[in-house]
Amino acid sequence: MVAGGSAVSTPDGGFFLQPTIFSEVPPKAVVAQEEIFGPVLALIKVADFDEALQVANNTEYGLTGSLYTSDPAKKAAARRAFHVGNLYFNRKCTGAMVGAHPFGGFNMSGTDSKAGGPDYLYLFTQAKSVAEKL
Repeated sequence: MVAGGSAVSTPDGGFFLQPTIFSEVPPKAVVAQEEIFGPVLALIKVADFDEALQVANNTEYGLTGSLYTSDPAKKAAARRAFHVGNLYFNRKCTGAMVGAHPFGGFNMSGTDSKAGGPDYLYLFTQAKSVAEKL
């Protein structure tokens, strides 16, 4: 662990978990494989862009991803190969704007039906097939 990781009491009796950074994390480590909704950053060293995509896609989850680059070829490769429901370029991967763009993930991170998208309403219905021989 590089920084953070402690629970701190607040004056009102609550708790605060310090942002935590783990370095030199193996790609198969639990912290690299789980979808952690908290102030946690796992740093994984890779040799190049292609290995970075392999590591990013080697998990059961795929809610969001972010890539910082000015290289059009890398952006195109990420569009094709980065297996996430929402992909962001040159910005953080949190903070989807409600009503501005659909939001949802792949694999264990969602149904791939995007909240706010035109197909989202179908999640609140039940399809029924009826057949009759005439």
